[in-house]
Amino acid sequence: MVAATVLGVAKQTKVVPIKLIPTLPPLNVSTTAKASYLSAFVYNISANAIACGYTAISIVIVMISKGKRSKSLLMAVLIGDLMMVALLFSSTGAAGAIGLMGRHGNKHVMWKKVCGVFGKFCNQAAVSVAITLIASVVFMLLVVLDALKLP
Repeated sequence: MVAATVLGVAKQTKVVPIKLIPTLPPLNVSTTAKASYLSAFVYNISANAIACGYTAISIVIVMISKGKRSKSLLMAVLIGDLMMVALLFSSTGAAGAIGLMGRHGNKHVMWKKVCGVFGKFCNQAAVSVAITLIASVVFMLLVVLDALKLP
């Protein structure tokens, strides 16, 4: 949930000079960068929230059935954990790709770097992607532990 919160509150407003005609002075325009403007970031926030909700629910279910864990319950938890691994890794890839595009731009299609202007926003997005990657690895380790528990 930390990654979703960090990215969800990331917002930065800057005044950006835009040159319309070479002979005229630039026009200063206030521009805002926030996660809701990029679908990959919205996906990352949603994936983190879903994984957090799933974790809370699965902890409650496992705690309730502590003495009577069946093979079907362990298999259900394993499948759920696998789904969270896939969800988190895919959202990490999506948000990471957009983040790299913002940091480095793309000369082939003439997309400019935006992290030079929106540095704080880009740093918050990078931290969120890093936290999501760590969460993905933790879930992957949980899958391994779940698989080892199967009879």
